[in-house]
Parts: sequence; C-alpha cells; structure tokens
Amino acid sequence: MSQVPAVWPYVAKVLVTAVVVVAVSEVGRRHAFWAAVLASLPLTSLLAFVWLHLGGGEAEQLARLSTGIFWLVLPSLVLFLLLPVLLRAGVGFWLSLGLSSAATVAAYAAMAAVLTRAGVRL
Repeated sequence: MSQVPAVWPYVAKVLVTAVVVVAVSEVGRRHAFWAAVLASLPLTSLLAFVWLHLGGGEAEQLARLSTGIFWLVLPSLVLFLLLPVLLRAGVGFWLSLGLSSAATVAAYAAMAAVLTRAGVRL
C-alpha cells in the first residue's frame, strides 16, 4: 500500500500564501504605497525558499531557484512598465492587463533565448 502524503503541510502553505495575497489587496485599498512595498518584497520567493527547504530541498536546488528568479525578474518588469502606460492612455483594464501580460510572456521568451545563447542554465 502506498503512503498518502500528509495534507496539513499543503494546507499550511496555501493558507500562508493566501494571507500574503489578501494582505496586499486589502492594504492596497487604503494605502497604495504600502501595498506596493508589500507586493514588491520577494515574499513569494521567500515562501518558495522556505517551503523547498522544509520539504528537504538541497542547497543546490535553492541556489538554482534563486538564480532563476533573479534572471526572470527582469522580463517581469515589462508588466509593471506597460500596464500603467496603457491605463493612463485610456485603454480599458482588461485589455491593458492582457496586452501587458502578452508583452511579458514575449519578454520571458526573449530572456530565455538570450540566457540559452549565453550558456546560462536555469
């Protein structure tokens, strides 16, 4: 009989992660600056590092994850640059979000190609 993994660690991960997302959205209703500070912190990355470490991840796995995050943060900035430009130009929210997301995906693809060509392995 195969062993069923304990569900409580997964529940804890989901709850802690959900609290972070809800905190950002709730703070954002009242204080855009503090919500931006909270959202800009690498909380997702920190949580991923902790969950990986607690799950038995080795130092090399954590180092690879951290390096990958570094390189992939750069193309993610496209979203934060393009979205406000489109919104301020009067483009609707959903279209702005879609176009910004599509441009970000393209930036990820371009970064992957550049990293591959440079011999960087993520």
